[in-house]
Amino acid sequence: MIDAHLLTLIVFLPILGMVMVLAIPGSQRQLIRITAAFFTFLVFVLSTYLFLVFDRSNVQMQFVEHYSWISQYNIWYYMGVDGLSVILIFLTGILCFIATFAAWNIEKAVKGYYAMYLLLVTGMLGVFCTLDFFLFYVFWEIMLLPMYFLIGIWGGPKREYAAIKFFIYTLVGSVLILLVILAFYFKTGSFDMLELIRERPFQATPVFEKVLFFALFIGFAIKIPVFPFHTWLPDAHVEAPTAISVILAGILLKMGGYGLLRISYPMLPGAAWDDGVRYFLAILGLVNIIYGALCAMAQTDFKRLVAYSSISHMGFVLLGIAVLNAEALNGAVFMMFSHGLSSAMLFLLVGVIYDRAHHRDLSRFGGLGTKMPIYLTLSIVGFFASLGLPGTSSFISEIMVFLGSYQVYLGITIAALLGIILTAAYILWTVERVYLGKLRPEFEGFSDCSGREIFTLVPLALLLILFGILPNIVLDVFRESMQYLIQIVTLQ
Repeated sequence: MIDAHLLTLIVFLPILGMVMVLAIPGSQRQLIRITAAFFTFLVFVLSTYLFLVFDRSNVQMQFVEHYSWISQYNIWYYMGVDGLSVILIFLTGILCFIATFAAWNIEKAVKGYYAMYLLLVTGMLGVFCTLDFFLFYVFWEIMLLPMYFLIGIWGGPKREYAAIKFFIYTLVGSVLILLVILAFYFKTGSFDMLELIRERPFQATPVFEKVLFFALFIGFAIKIPVFPFHTWLPDAHVEAPTAISVILAGILLKMGGYGLLRISYPMLPGAAWDDGVRYFLAILGLVNIIYGALCAMAQTDFKRLVAYSSISHMGFVLLGIAVLNAEALNGAVFMMFSHGLSSAMLFLLVGVIYDRAHHRDLSRFGGLGTKMPIYLTLSIVGFFASLGLPGTSSFISEIMVFLGSYQVYLGITIAALLGIILTAAYILWTVERVYLGKLRPEFEGFSDCSGREIFTLVPLALLLILFGILPNIVLDVFRESMQYLIQIVTLQ
């Protein structure tokens, strides 16, 4: 019985949690926190169940729910998942549960914070589950409002500026996506994603197909984010609370890559498989890799450094998607998953030290490893996973992208290797500045990680190592779905 409505439960349980949070008196802060944690735990359990029972050999949509919604406009409540959806739903379930505890110390308007947070969770999960274009856009827009308030109310000193910048960038991208949705609807009279993939309605007009492709690309590139649409991200990360930085880097950035693979590529295959388009996207991926790493190296703010590292790592995702062979595409999706875990862990690590020092200036740290050995150990795992050390899942994903891109764009692949060197440079330099050397006197009173902090960090560290040693646990989930996508795009 639960399987028949599993996706509906996963998507809308946080809304039920939001209603219950709003019903609790504002003075009962601990009860509000526990309620939010309970509902995100239920989402985590159900997303894990979905991950375990999903049929990895079946490329068709599974757990489908299909009901008429607004019949006069042919709009359906249409849910279903393939391997790509499942892996991102699983990632969302993990991070949303963990991020609930990362916000445990928030005292300002706790009821409002967790209500907005749970609404955000529903929006993110809905994007990964829906197969109706109209419903997809509804969930895509649902995410915008709570994220705006979560940054703008509970963020840092420049929170209003960062929130407005995020809102404007995302809204511009959403308008472009909406225009493409309308173009598909006026052409076919349908919002059914699978039907639009089968029909390929713009295949006979290749120039217009490319126009639609790049309109969608800009909308999704803002989320990834791709240079030059990236400038909202460092500001948003620096000003956002730790838990929201975890969600931003861990999940929201992946929605750009998901949109390309779920919508742009299969619905507009002629543009996606065009040699010039693929080369252009590969160049943008390379720019992201190098530019993001150079910017990270130049930062003195700990959180801004991690934000720019995300831009660099998402460049590998774009490169893998652009190449579009089995190795690179599987590596790109695995990179989305691995980066979700590692970036979330890095932002949690920054939050731990910020709670104690109340600043993120890298030049003012030093010697923390001697005072906080547990924190040092977890930091080493997080940073070296981000670096792509063998034995971590990031290493597997990067190698797969390189193996795939090497076959198609040799020069770009060689140039992208510079990104690995730059990543090693800024991560090792950060480790040296923060954890090594002589302990500064002002840090003498610092305590090591609390039980709550260990609870949020250790699972991520273990998963990064587990999926680095046994990557097929994850790869088997989406491998067949990605092979099917390649067939859709290339067999025009």
